[in-house]
Amino acid sequence: MTPTPPLQAARIGLVSVSDRASRGEYEDAGIPALREWLVRAVASPLELVERVIPDERALVEATLIALADSEGCDLVLTTGGTGPAPRDVTPDATLAVADRVMDGFGERMRQIGLRFVPTAILSRQVGALRGRTLIVNLPGQPKAIRETLEGARGPAGEWLEIGIFSAIPYCLELVGGPRIETRPEVVPAFRPRSAGA
Repeated sequence: MTPTPPLQAARIGLVSVSDRASRGEYEDAGIPALREWLVRAVASPLELVERVIPDERALVEATLIALADSEGCDLVLTTGGTGPAPRDVTPDATLAVADRVMDGFGERMRQIGLRFVPTAILSRQVGALRGRTLIVNLPGQPKAIRETLEGARGPAGEWLEIGIFSAIPYCLELVGGPRIETRPEVVPAFRPRSAGA
């Protein structure tokens, strides 16, 4: 029997958009939360590229372009800067550099958030493609990051909400990215039967 070749590492950019964290006024919590969750949830190889930057639209745009075009990231997850305040520019920067908007990500993220807080409706989070790089804007708080990616379970462990990461591995495969395997006890990766799931 021919051995299965090892999976190619997925290259994932993690971007924390925060004026104060970028100035060192407090320790960034977004990237550590993302890193911890990805290590726990993803069973296949990962390469992480991390950036902490201020809420400056031109800089957010330049960072997303660099991670997609120069760093070759398959997926870029941003945290912070998604609300209605004047300094919240992450979605605007994401849309400015995108080739195609993936509306379902924003819709689903707000739907998940509304299970926990009514202010989730104020979020302007988006998902979009730049070339074959998927960019997804996540909330800024570690608990909300986990809930958005993973979903929510009831008292008996049943799924109440499936998080957005369930759809990300198949999305990346459709645009020519590497195969990502998840740990289903954390978050199941959904692939249709026609995709050889």
